[in-house]
Amino acid sequence: MLTSLRRKRGKRSARAALALCSAGALMLTAAGCGTDSGEADSGSPPPVTVKLPNLKGKQLQVTAVWTGTEQKNFTKVLAEFEKRTGAKVSFVPSGDDMAGFVGSKMAGGQPPDVALVGQVGVLREFAQKGWAKPVNDATKAELAKNFSKGWQELGSYKGKQYGVYFKVSNKSLIWYNTSAFAYAGAKEAKTWKEFLAQAQLISDSGTEPVSVGGADGWTLTDWFENVYLSQAGPEKYDLLAQHKIKWTDPSVKQALTTLAELWGAKGLLAGGRSGALQTAFPDSVVKAFSNAAEPDAAMVFEGDFAAANVSDAGAQLGSEAKVFPFPAVGKTAPVVTGGDVAVALKNSEASQALLTFLASPDAAHIWAQAGGFISANRKLDLSVYPNEPLRKIAKAVIAAGDNFRFDMSDQAPASFGGKPAQGEWKALQDFLKNPKDVEGIQRQLERDAAKAYRN
Repeated sequence: MLTSLRRKRGKRSARAALALCSAGALMLTAAGCGTDSGEADSGSPPPVTVKLPNLKGKQLQVTAVWTGTEQKNFTKVLAEFEKRTGAKVSFVPSGDDMAGFVGSKMAGGQPPDVALVGQVGVLREFAQKGWAKPVNDATKAELAKNFSKGWQELGSYKGKQYGVYFKVSNKSLIWYNTSAFAYAGAKEAKTWKEFLAQAQLISDSGTEPVSVGGADGWTLTDWFENVYLSQAGPEKYDLLAQHKIKWTDPSVKQALTTLAELWGAKGLLAGGRSGALQTAFPDSVVKAFSNAAEPDAAMVFEGDFAAANVSDAGAQLGSEAKVFPFPAVGKTAPVVTGGDVAVALKNSEASQALLTFLASPDAAHIWAQAGGFISANRKLDLSVYPNEPLRKIAKAVIAAGDNFRFDMSDQAPASFGGKPAQGEWKALQDFLKNPKDVEGIQRQLERDAAKAYRN
């Protein structure tokens, strides 16, 4: 959000994290979620389903948090837009603080034309300030044709459509090194109790079990959200997401106490708590997969977008690296989703045309076939995904229709849920540092939330 996502994202509605609280909906372990299976034609041209204007001589600047493989794949999408319209498009990474980046550009009078925002709360703030521009009729038509009402509503503010959800993710997956599991005699866990037991088994075998990218606060919010959704349930999740219950609520205490069973246990985190706090998300994946035979960690948690990082680390997806759903903490396993929404910061023909293109299955096709990408576009042919597990993840997102929930911190105001070194990111880093201080962290979270939500 990070890779993408994961970055933080307010329409505070009841539609906010995928209501796919069923591990059986995913069936992910037969193969990895990468690009090496050869099941899809990686070079197949995208369909042409949408008409775009001639933009020869026009220039566009686009910003998103993506770097590395994600940036490379997104620039392929932009290249197709250039080919079809004649426009010239440049890409500028924003860094994790999208709100701060765009704010500084606005202050300087030179905002990018289009931003892909990873937080619902940030999109709402941009719309409230007048920075984001409503989409035109052509984009509305594409959205109505290709996306469920729920995804359209997440891209709207006060009845006006501002955004196009281009890239979404299932953020409830555990990726594991098969060699480490085999050596320890470990197996995939279906419950939190089993997960802790398998982690201890791996630790006893001589491999540090769980790699945590704690230097990136968004990964810690994802840990909390998965535990909280499964344990407290979707109704409480909605209330906390809207700050209609306080962070001092007993349900939050229970979730933090559960997390402390992992974060506070001796020998379960790669590098210990201090090591986790110094590890960025991409490096947390490297620890588990850069040395397939003798890894520095056995498992890492994050969304489907981690497939690109696994591949970058040199692991063979489906053999050296496999994945299973986040274990059930309560009665059902959680599935939390996130997404990057494209918004126009300049109301130009070129900006609007790019949003129209991103709302089409044509644009989604390009990145989907490369892997490390999931689309909520109902008209995207699922066969374009490079393997069956990715198709199943994408199918589950589509099948959820309007019945979904979104990443909680991504719904919050950016000052609470989406900025490094403050709000929820900082509080959970403090909690990782000292997992015994449950009530102190609750008070810190509530203090910051009340200030951000102004209630």
